Amino acid sequence: MHDDRSVAELRLRRVLKERVAPAVHSRSLPLTVERWDAPGEPVPVAQGLAARYEPCAVGDPWGPAWDTTWFKVTGTVPADWAGRTVEAVLDLGFDRMMPGFQCEGLVHGPDGAEIKALNPYNDWVRVTDRAEGGERIEWYVEAAANPVLVDHRPTYEGDRQTSGDRPLYRLARMDLTVFEGEVWELVQDLDVLHALMTQLDEGDARRYAVLRAVDAALDALDLDDVPGTAADARARLTAVLAAPAHASAHRISAVGHAHIDSAWLWPLRETVRKVARTTSNMVNLMDEHPEFVFAMSQAQQLDWIKTHRPELFQRIKKKIADGQFVPVGGMWVESDTNMVGGEAMVRQFLYGKKFFLDEFGIETRNVWLPDSFGYTAALPQIVKLSGSTWFLTQKICWSQVNAFPHHTFWWEGIDGTRVFTHFPPVDTYNSDLGGAQLAHAARNYREKGRGSRSLVPFGWGDGGGGPTREHLARAGRQRDLEGSPRVEIERPDAFFEKAHAEYPDAPVWAGELYLELHRGTYTSQAKTKQGNRRAESLLREAELWAATAAVRVSGYAYPYEDLERIWKTVLLHQFHDILPGSSIAWVHREARETYARVREELGAITLAAQLALAGKGTRELVFNCAPHARRGVPAGGAGTPEPAGEPVTVAERAGGGYVLANGRLRVEIDGRGLIVSAYDLEAGRESVAPGAAANLLQIHPDFPNMWDAWDLDASYRHRVTDLVDLDSLHVTGAGTRSATVRAVRSFGSSGVVQSIALRAGAKTVDIRTEVDWYETEKILKAAFPLDVKADRSASETQFGHVYRATHTNTSWEAAKFEICAHRWIHAEEPGWGAALLNDSTYGHDVTRDVRPDGGQTTTIRLSLLRAPRYPDPEADQGTHTVAFSLAPGASIADAVREGHALNLPERVVSGAGPVAPLVAVDNDAVVVEAVKLAEDRSGDVVVRVYESLGGRATATLTTDFAPTGAAECDLLERPLPRTALGALTPDGALPLTLRPFQLVTVRLHRARPVAAPVRPRA
Repeated sequence: MHDDRSVAELRLRRVLKERVAPAVHSRSLPLTVERWDAPGEPVPVAQGLAARYEPCAVGDPWGPAWDTTWFKVTGTVPADWAGRTVEAVLDLGFDRMMPGFQCEGLVHGPDGAEIKALNPYNDWVRVTDRAEGGERIEWYVEAAANPVLVDHRPTYEGDRQTSGDRPLYRLARMDLTVFEGEVWELVQDLDVLHALMTQLDEGDARRYAVLRAVDAALDALDLDDVPGTAADARARLTAVLAAPAHASAHRISAVGHAHIDSAWLWPLRETVRKVARTTSNMVNLMDEHPEFVFAMSQAQQLDWIKTHRPELFQRIKKKIADGQFVPVGGMWVESDTNMVGGEAMVRQFLYGKKFFLDEFGIETRNVWLPDSFGYTAALPQIVKLSGSTWFLTQKICWSQVNAFPHHTFWWEGIDGTRVFTHFPPVDTYNSDLGGAQLAHAARNYREKGRGSRSLVPFGWGDGGGGPTREHLARAGRQRDLEGSPRVEIERPDAFFEKAHAEYPDAPVWAGELYLELHRGTYTSQAKTKQGNRRAESLLREAELWAATAAVRVSGYAYPYEDLERIWKTVLLHQFHDILPGSSIAWVHREARETYARVREELGAITLAAQLALAGKGTRELVFNCAPHARRGVPAGGAGTPEPAGEPVTVAERAGGGYVLANGRLRVEIDGRGLIVSAYDLEAGRESVAPGAAANLLQIHPDFPNMWDAWDLDASYRHRVTDLVDLDSLHVTGAGTRSATVRAVRSFGSSGVVQSIALRAGAKTVDIRTEVDWYETEKILKAAFPLDVKADRSASETQFGHVYRATHTNTSWEAAKFEICAHRWIHAEEPGWGAALLNDSTYGHDVTRDVRPDGGQTTTIRLSLLRAPRYPDPEADQGTHTVAFSLAPGASIADAVREGHALNLPERVVSGAGPVAPLVAVDNDAVVVEAVKLAEDRSGDVVVRVYESLGGRATATLTTDFAPTGAAECDLLERPLPRTALGALTPDGALPLTLRPFQLVTVRLHRARPVAAPVRPRA
């Protein structure tokens, strides 16, 4: 029997591939084809239609990388095809193995309307369901010559400025055909049964029943007349296709999906076209299949359609109203969650959910993040405060070491908030709904015995076309099929409601969802990361000073439109292949240009508000945007700073180097330019481990097994080069408010200049590092070996911090050999600790070792630069400037304060006098994250605060205006039950009581709205 079954399967494969599938389209006639090669970037549709076309033929080459060729296709349906279903097959030269990563097309009618997209598994266009004969077609195919960049080899095709000019594709087929519906149905029957047969156990009687039925169908099929005998062949399959599934069969909620990276191996402008192609096919499929449900995340992508394809957007709106097209996710883009700042993460939800509410009247309830590279432990609280209920991810199945123990669970964040979460066991967000994937989902499902259902997102992603009619055929045949999981196409919310109802006491996972892969994304493309961090800080400043000026200064107009537009630009660039540094060179080149424009615009907004607040005068005012007072200037205010303290002294160090001191710290820099002592004079405690040196730059080879820009493999640690050779060392600023030791080094093809500074009154050693970086496949780290026995480190994350073990007791801890931190990372033993602060670095590692004297050294290292060659072969090449500081004796509270201070530098403006803070809190543990005017333009002031130390806190929020009331709100600034707010006192004080790491949004009502004139968009 075993041999007979194998022979039957081979027979089926060949007959299906070589005879049945090709017979779906019969009686082919060539269409007339003409072409126009658009110059430069894509042109508007009207320009493409009006262009001058030239003759073209099948077999002709077209499309240098990133070019657009317009094909004009014309033809007439023959009279003798009357009564038949007619389709055109338009094959641009597709490779069937890589949908979404090659050429794509969008078919327009003579009026410019979108008809249908062309993709490798969707290369047909329906002409008519029932021909009369003589129908005339005239179509225009906007064909994008996107290069194939998925082979992980370094290539310069990833930027239009460096790509070649050779044609990449050849037209393969441009035919008018008869669509043989019964043959197509037979293909679907055989496809489903073949997949089912291969998944059933060898001893399963059902397997042999299917095999016999398929054999009978093939016997009934005349290979010389497949259309004429397809119905007879299908009749032999009726019984096995009608056999119902077992009562205990796993239940699958199938959700149409087309995961589209907002940029990756293509630039942003191409994503605009990818979403138009995909959604045009989806609304067409909905017209033909009312049972079809398609879920689409990323408000940005729908906004692109609204802007660039308004007619298509109206069709989408109609399908959303009908319930077939389902917005999900509630975020502006599917962002990275490791590196995005707290307020930016809030705005992802604010602007994403606001778009869905404003455009469609829909409150999204689920957060849809299948592909981001790990998930911050701060996210559950943010999800809940956004008004969302459920969370979906997929990427954790990529972890290389430890299999995640749950598929349906409660995820608990740093503040204790829990969100009901599903991790689809199908292990893909681009399912083909084939038998192998569905069987894997059922076998893999970890909640057996408690839960019975999982979600499967299906469809070709990244511009591959989304779900197809073949996907729906598989779903229909497996809705209730013996040997298969039960498949039901339904909305994501329907799945979550059922899953929660049957498993309300699902297990709890507390803390981050760490992806044991793609650790290099904390470091790759340093300038993109630096642009993001600085944009986040500048937005905080702009909103704070603009809100203060709008309340205080008559005639000042709060720049609502400008701030929202800039926020959305920054949010877009937090997409999970842009901010992580894993996109092509074109994407990161444009990101650098965009961040430069953002800096300029926000600088102008900030300066205008500060000048309005400062008034006329010549007094030097320091504006402090940080959430803590510094040098006598209050948080959120401006004034004259207090004296900085005693001058910094400088002495020559025995054996070479210098000793800097300011009464709080004494810092020794040896003749190699390394910090060999950072002594806490107040605590009488050394921070640098005995015999070690801090601020030691180290280089490792960095050649991961795969995914160059994404991965950092543990094997990188096997080889290290310490950069101790010195070109020059000298000191400046002795006896002043700041003294600096400048160390210059050369290594490989690169060079570095480090300025190690100690400021008067400061308790941080500030290090400015300028690297002229021309290494490849290397990683540069800065090591700080601390004389601390720390079993764990604390890393800042959104609205708090997370602890991670420094030991490797289990494989879970060992897998976290590279970790993410925001502005600071901290290590301590009882009574004393130290922090490492940074202005734009996210990747870190923390290790500990026992010294010969029996003490322990905890080493914190910052990952400064990488040099991967794929997908951008010139990644990180050039000059970089990064700043980081060592804070000896720092508590976590100190780390919070100093981290903000480093990232929010003071600004000096001349004016008449001090500027009092618009709002203030009297407990430094309660951090003011944002001060802004309300989104509804009521003039209300919105203040976002959080508890930063991981303990309970009380505070009083005071204002410099007279609020008429106060409300606790969600992230969309809608009222919530008051849990953290006390009663507003007559003098405008508001008591706060916060849980550990609790995030609270306070809306302060004002007596009169601000009648701010609307500014035109820049």
